[in-house]
Amino acid sequence: MESSQPQNLESLRPAILNCTLCGLARTRNHVIFGEGNPNAGIMLIGEAPGRDEDIQGRPFVGLSGQLLDKILAACGFTRNEHVFISNIVKCRPPGNRLPSTDEASLCMPWLLMQIEMINPKIMILLGATALKYMAGSDYRITKDHGKWISISDRLAIPVYHPAALLRDPSLKRDTWEDFKIIFHKYRELVDPNHHSPNIK
Repeated sequence: MESSQPQNLESLRPAILNCTLCGLARTRNHVIFGEGNPNAGIMLIGEAPGRDEDIQGRPFVGLSGQLLDKILAACGFTRNEHVFISNIVKCRPPGNRLPSTDEASLCMPWLLMQIEMINPKIMILLGATALKYMAGSDYRITKDHGKWISISDRLAIPVYHPAALLRDPSLKRDTWEDFKIIFHKYRELVDPNHHSPNIK
């Protein structure tokens, strides 16, 4: 990484987009920097880009991303205003396999720098992989989803990955309950006037 520390997201972007720290650099089409409000109150952290993301160069644009957008919209959140979306690793693992421990450990410093620069009040950990690398292997998504945890003095909450909801629609009810918890915490910490007609 650069010896001179980038000061903001835009100055960090070239370093991330040109990263060759791991073997995923050889098979990717795009590095997925992330997108959203650089001053967002919420940061969503996923696992890794998939095929659609690798082609388009944007996070969460496939079927699971479309579902995520619907969940966010039901809470009155938009990508441009309320959230910033990133991943544990920023390049697609071939065949959409899980990122290896080495790949995650080499890529995580980029994510941690983004977190410091955005300084979100709430971090949403999307799925088991994000939970493992952000909070530790003692946590389990089935047991810990919807519970607040502290990560480096930041408030985080794990929820099921949207892809899991597509595979098992029965998880949608739990996920909606989890996002209602997030909605109320956002009102408490970020904007007491935030509202959604879907949540009382």
